[in-house]
Amino acid sequence: MSKKQKKNLTRVICTAVLLAVAWSLPLEGVWRLLVFLVPYAVIGYDVLFSAVRNIFHGQIFDENFLMALATVGAFFVADYPEAVAVMLFYQIGELFQSIAVGKSRKSIAALMDIRPDYANVLRNGTAVTVAPEEVETGEIILIKPGEKVPLDSVITSGETAVNNAALTGESLPAECRVGDMLISGSVNLSGVVEAEVKSVFTESTVSKILNLVENSASKKARSENFITRFAKYYTPCVVIAAVLLAILPPIFLKQSFSVWIERALTFLVVSCPCALVISVPLSFFGGIGGASRAGILIKGANYLEALSAVETVVFDKTGTLTQGAFSVSALHPQNCSEAELLKLAALAESYSGHPIAVSIVKAYNGSMDKTKITKLQELPGRGIQATIEGKNIFIGNAKLMDSVGVQWQPAHEIGSVVHVAADDLYMGYIVVSDEIKTDAKSAIAQLKSIGVHKTVMLTGDAEPTGRAVGESLGIDEIHTQMMPDDKVAAVERLLQKKDAKRTLAFVGDGINDAPVLARADIGIAMGALGSDAAIEAADIVLMDDKPSKLAKAIGISKKTMCIVRQNIVFALLVKAVVLVLGAVGIAGMWLAVFADVGVMVIAVLNAMRALKISM
Repeated sequence: MSKKQKKNLTRVICTAVLLAVAWSLPLEGVWRLLVFLVPYAVIGYDVLFSAVRNIFHGQIFDENFLMALATVGAFFVADYPEAVAVMLFYQIGELFQSIAVGKSRKSIAALMDIRPDYANVLRNGTAVTVAPEEVETGEIILIKPGEKVPLDSVITSGETAVNNAALTGESLPAECRVGDMLISGSVNLSGVVEAEVKSVFTESTVSKILNLVENSASKKARSENFITRFAKYYTPCVVIAAVLLAILPPIFLKQSFSVWIERALTFLVVSCPCALVISVPLSFFGGIGGASRAGILIKGANYLEALSAVETVVFDKTGTLTQGAFSVSALHPQNCSEAELLKLAALAESYSGHPIAVSIVKAYNGSMDKTKITKLQELPGRGIQATIEGKNIFIGNAKLMDSVGVQWQPAHEIGSVVHVAADDLYMGYIVVSDEIKTDAKSAIAQLKSIGVHKTVMLTGDAEPTGRAVGESLGIDEIHTQMMPDDKVAAVERLLQKKDAKRTLAFVGDGINDAPVLARADIGIAMGALGSDAAIEAADIVLMDDKPSKLAKAIGISKKTMCIVRQNIVFALLVKAVVLVLGAVGIAGMWLAVFADVGVMVIAVLNAMRALKISM
C-alpha cells in the first residue's frame, strides 16, 4: 500500500468510528448537525475542494460535483447520517479503485523490471561498471550469472543458458554459445560470457519494449472513447433531471419540497458514472498487462479491442508458419555438374542476406573468389543478376527465367526452387526446403475454434511448394508466387470483401512485410525478439516465433472485451433501475449508495480478472 492509500484508509476508519459515535449520541438541532459535520469534514474535504476547483476550471459535471451536491443537499434536508455515509462509502470505493489500479500497474511494472541497471564493460583489460546508456557499439561487456543482459550483443567468449521469460513468456532457458545473439532484458543463468555490443541502449530491444508498453495507455479503444463521450453528456443530463425532479412535482402536485429534494439527491448519488469511468480502462489496462507477461506486446487498447473482432487472418509463410531455416535438399544440374551448379549459385548469392541465399552459400562451404563478381543487382520478388567472369548469371524463380527468355525445367520436389542460368544457357535448379513449425498446424486449428472464419497464406514460393505447405496446415486460401506488391494487393482485396464490423489481421516477420503490416487492420509481427523493425512496424508484437501465441493473443482480447461488456451492461442496468425507483420514492439513499459505490466495487473486481487472463 502506498502512503496515500494508507492515509485514506486511516481517514475511512476514523470517519467510521466518528459516525458511529455521532449516531449513538442523543443530540438534536444544531448540536446534532455539528457532531455529524466532524466526520463529514474528515472524509469529504478533498471531494468538496476538488468540486469547487473544477467549477472554476470549467469542469463542472464530474463525480466530485455530484457527490458534493448530493451530500451537501442531504445536510440541508437534515439527513446528516446519510450524507456522511454516502461520502464514506464513496471514499471506500475510491480507495478500493486505487488499490485495484495499483495492482494493474504492478503487472506492467513487472515487465518494466527487465530494464538493466548497469553494464560491466571491459576497458583496458579491466571490467568497469557503468550505466547501460554509457556503453558504445563495438565495446565488449562481461555478463555474470544472475545478471541481466544490459544491451543487445553477440557472444564472443564463453557459453551459458539465458532466461527470456520476461520478454517472451517462455519459461525454458535458451542455450547460447559464441556467435549467438543476446537480447537486452534477458537474464544470464549459468556461465560467464563476454559479448560485443551491437546497439546503444536507446536503440536496444529492451528500450523499445519499455517505450511501447509505457505508451500503450495513450491509445484508447472505441469502448473507452464511448464511455468518455457518454459521461460527458450523461452527467449534465442527470443533474438537470435531478433539479427538475426537485422542483416540478412539488409545484404541480402540491407536495412537500423536502420529499422531492431527497429523491433528487438520491437520483444524483445513483447517477455518478464511477463504475464505468473506472472499470472499463482498468479492464483494458489489465488485459494489456496480462498479455505482456505472456510475451505479447499490444501497442494500445484500440488494437486489443480490434483483435477481439478478427474475422480473417492472413499469414506470410517463411519465418511465420515455417522455421525460416533453409537447407539445400536437392541439386538438378543441366549443362554442368552438381559441384559447378552449387558453386556458381553460391558465388552469385554470396552478398545476399536472404535465408535462401545463406543456405546455398552454407551448402557449398568451399572457397570463393568474390573478385570474379564485377556486377551484382537484386531483383525484388525474382532473384539476383550478377556478372561473373564476363557472363551474365541469373539466379532466382521461374519469373526471372521467363523475363530473360531462358527455358527452365519444372521441379518435382517440395521446396523453394532456385533456377540458375548463364547468359541464355539454363544451368539447372536447386531445391531449398524449409521445415514447418511444430505448432503451426495446431495454431490454425485453435484460430478456427475461437471464431476466426478464414485463414489465408501469401507466399512467393512456386505453386506446388506453397500449396503443399498450406494444405498440410489446413489453410483456407493459398496464394503463391507473390511479389511484395502482390501481397499488398491481395490484402486490399480481402479488406474489401470482409464484414465492416470485423477486422483483418496480417501476421509476418515484421522485417520484409512492413507494407502489408501497415495496410491490414491489425499488423502482427511474430518472432520479433531482437528485431527493431518488427517492434516498430506492427500494432501487436509476438516476441517469440510460435504461431500458437496468436490464438492466445486473440483469446486474451476476447476475454478482456467480455469483461468490458459485462461491466457496461451491469452498471447501466443497475443504475437505470435504481434511478427509476429513486424517482418514484421506492429507493432511498442507502440503495443509492449501493447503485454507486457497490456497483463500482463489483465492476472493479470484475475488471481485475483481466489481470489473470494470460495464465
